[in-house]
Amino acid sequence: MKPTNVAFLGLGVMGFPMAGHLQKAGYSVTVYNRSHEKALRWHNTYQGQHASTIESAVKTADVVFMCVGNDNDVLDVAKKALPAMKPGAVLVDHTTASATVARQLQQEATQQKIDFLDAPVSGGEAGAVNGQLTIMVGGEAAVFDAIKPVMDAYARHSQRLGPTGSGQLAKMMNQICIAGIVQGLAEALHFGEQAGLDCNAVIDVISKGAAQSWQMENRATTMINGEYDFGFAVDWMRKDLAIALDEGRRNGSTLALTALVDQYYADVQKSGGGRWDTSSLLTRLS
Repeated sequence: MKPTNVAFLGLGVMGFPMAGHLQKAGYSVTVYNRSHEKALRWHNTYQGQHASTIESAVKTADVVFMCVGNDNDVLDVAKKALPAMKPGAVLVDHTTASATVARQLQQEATQQKIDFLDAPVSGGEAGAVNGQLTIMVGGEAAVFDAIKPVMDAYARHSQRLGPTGSGQLAKMMNQICIAGIVQGLAEALHFGEQAGLDCNAVIDVISKGAAQSWQMENRATTMINGEYDFGFAVDWMRKDLAIALDEGRRNGSTLALTALVDQYYADVQKSGGGRWDTSSLLTRLS
């Protein structure tokens, strides 16, 4: 059966536009947000339906998406959503959470005859607004194949990476990579400044070679200008890195650089930069 009715739980900087893309794609969308004023604002923006409770939002949905804050939020929302969902529906969690919680939700969903996908996203607020997110998915292949066309409303690319929990594990790899790349870029800019170079000119050159990265292309200029209000916040990154480091301890991974950069982000928080974006690592060095 092709999904037609969807619910979206959590209208933060990511969920608000993601739910909007679903509405614009022709799905019948009902949203819920803990702060009901934001649900009303979403309704006024996109003309979809809004619900005052989780249970009423999900009761007729073929697919329920959620994008909330952390493991505890995921469990709290799912505890209310799953019993109210109709058998055969699908719960898709776009939250960046632990693989342990994903596996727990899969078990609880199965008991309710609900399918489940863990599907964290990458691309930040801009990716959500522009419908260009990358989605890393764990769960059964047949369920992913059925839901992928729905997620295409806001995805540039989505891919199933294995059984339940694989999406969250892949997102941990994503954040590990970003932490190291941003720290390297911050040190390079600091070095260039200390050496008296025109860093904008240098970046223009080296971005054409092997040093090129998304972070360099999109954040180097704003870092040079001391601008740090571009999406994914340090507070959120530290939450994600804590999940990755915890999983690393569990599976025996060596994450020395990740642990070090996490402490650098702690320094940024202490200086009042918890809501700055992740490129603010440069502020420790300037």
